[in-house]
Amino acid sequence: MKERVTLTLERSILEKVDKSVNGSKVKNRSHAVEMLLRQAIGFDKPTKALILAGGKGSRLKFLSKGLPKPLMEINGKSIIQYNIELFKKHGIKEIIISVGYKAEQIKKKLGEGKRLGVNITYIEEKNALGTAGPLKLAKHLLKETFIMCNADELKDIDLNDMCAFHHSNKSIGTIALTTVKDPNAYGVALLNGNKIITFVEKPSKENAPSNLINAGLYILNPEVIDYIPEGYAMIETELFPKLASEEKLCGYPFSGQWFDTGTPERFKKAKSKWRGFLK
Repeated sequence: MKERVTLTLERSILEKVDKSVNGSKVKNRSHAVEMLLRQAIGFDKPTKALILAGGKGSRLKFLSKGLPKPLMEINGKSIIQYNIELFKKHGIKEIIISVGYKAEQIKKKLGEGKRLGVNITYIEEKNALGTAGPLKLAKHLLKETFIMCNADELKDIDLNDMCAFHHSNKSIGTIALTTVKDPNAYGVALLNGNKIITFVEKPSKENAPSNLINAGLYILNPEVIDYIPEGYAMIETELFPKLASEEKLCGYPFSGQWFDTGTPERFKKAKSKWRGFLK
């Protein structure tokens, strides 16, 4: 329930507030003030992030030199470290990492996270669990809204803005969406307003419902875990379509950098074009 308040502000501050109003993400002056207050006090902001780092990365075998894919380096840092730094930058320091393939190498490299200024907890996949199964393993650790991402992508996303978007839309799942020319290798979303009404995994270019693809980063409420079956499961095919059919899934388009590193060609492109976090 919202209440009306009266504020007295310096004109220079109010001018900066008004500059953030764009009619879409920030609808008006009151909305701008509310969003800025949410960011300042961390209201409803997730405190934990889950990173999926259990895959083999077999397509990068000849480039990896025996390393698990999350530990492959771009510009002197491992891919997974960039993801950890993204969370730390937004005040999220409790990191859960799901490991499987060459788990000991990842644990040895990152340890408990002290060197990176975070706290790392590991959950281990004894057998491959896909992109959704690890959520079941981590259920006891995920009692509040949390962020989840793949370990093998580079992304520069304003998580504060995405969190405000998630809560303002009252969804239980929000997917970060980026735009590509040919979406046939990705999960593709069709939006009605902010709601995802269709989610299609790897459609042909001709049959893709849009050019907005799953960027591999999500804000999820803990109840989504109850939608996931035991054992191996994929979030893209066994969770998101269910949430979309119940109108409980939103899409957050963003314009920041995003690079998939899943193939040698994509890895080389990321290595040459990734510019780090720009703000």
